[in-house]
Amino acid sequence: MEFKPAKKLGFGLMRLPQLDPTDASKVDVEQVKQMVDLFMEKGFTYFDTAWMYNGFASENVAKEALVSRYPRDSFTLATKLHNGFFNSFEGRDEVFNAQLQKCGVTYFDYYLLHGIEASSLPHFEKFDCFSWLLQKKEAGLVKHVGFSYHDNPELLDQILTKHPEMEFVQLQINYLDWESEWIQSRACYEVATKHGKPVIVMEPVKGGTLATVPAEAEALLKALDERLSVPSWAIRFAASLPNVMCVLSGMSNVEQMQDNLSYMQDFQPLTEAEQAGCFEVATIINAQTAIPCTACHYCTDGCPMHICIPEYFSLYNEDMRDDLEHKGWTINFTNYDKLTEEFGRASECIGCGQCEEMCPQHLPIIETLEKVAAHFE
Repeated sequence: MEFKPAKKLGFGLMRLPQLDPTDASKVDVEQVKQMVDLFMEKGFTYFDTAWMYNGFASENVAKEALVSRYPRDSFTLATKLHNGFFNSFEGRDEVFNAQLQKCGVTYFDYYLLHGIEASSLPHFEKFDCFSWLLQKKEAGLVKHVGFSYHDNPELLDQILTKHPEMEFVQLQINYLDWESEWIQSRACYEVATKHGKPVIVMEPVKGGTLATVPAEAEALLKALDERLSVPSWAIRFAASLPNVMCVLSGMSNVEQMQDNLSYMQDFQPLTEAEQAGCFEVATIINAQTAIPCTACHYCTDGCPMHICIPEYFSLYNEDMRDDLEHKGWTINFTNYDKLTEEFGRASECIGCGQCEEMCPQHLPIIETLEKVAAHFE
């Protein structure tokens, strides 16, 4: 389709470099500017943000680091409407108008209904958001309309059948989730393809899980091509799919940007042997991952106990890796104690459930926090 970006790498503005590790909204804007400059210099143009990314600061950073520094027609900007931040017909426009102001633009190239799943779809339908999106397009405020999705392929098929006016779908796709019974990357990709909808990929590196893999898995990838970084295989896996129009990478520093550009500038799709190697790596990782968290932090913004859920899950995964019956002290016990100086302890969870409602991975967070507490406390 004509609206596809010329290059397949997109800059996901969700995991931006931070000045304060305890406050996601404190973004290192100067480093983001360097990253934007590198990205634009190499001919990449797609930027993706959302209302609540980086502690609600991402759209402001997009304005400061990108919009105010480059001609509007030199880049494409995407943002989203999440069901958790409006509760009326007027509320849709209040968020949208605030986003225009935060980003400093008069239109969005791509606009998405954010994180559609079975629990959120009724809210979007109640307030007629699909028709509302088309109205924004007709008014010239949005160029292309679509939605991001976190549920099963059957529901996706129903939505695309009911709403053929949607131009694209954003899906979580990576080689670890390709055959996952929870994420079902392959099946959802096939549904979008059946409906002729180009796919934008989110979480290609699964929140960093595919950037640092077990030693056995890393050796396997290096045997395929020792010149390439570990995360490059994840980005290239997603970008190699024929119906993928763009792969979003949530780059957190200049070095990650430079690495991504090094192999995506002149992108070469995976061979069959390389794709098979990725699936071997997935088998190794799946055997060693206790909690498949992507560290998107959707769960933390509304946590009344200020619990840093993804960080605790990461520490737990490290201790469980290679030894599911791990006993004894590790450095992660100290790391956990340090985090509790700034955040609530895992045991302080009150079971309110807001985190599980927000989690795109559908993790049993409350139950898992109990395991974390039992391990570290």
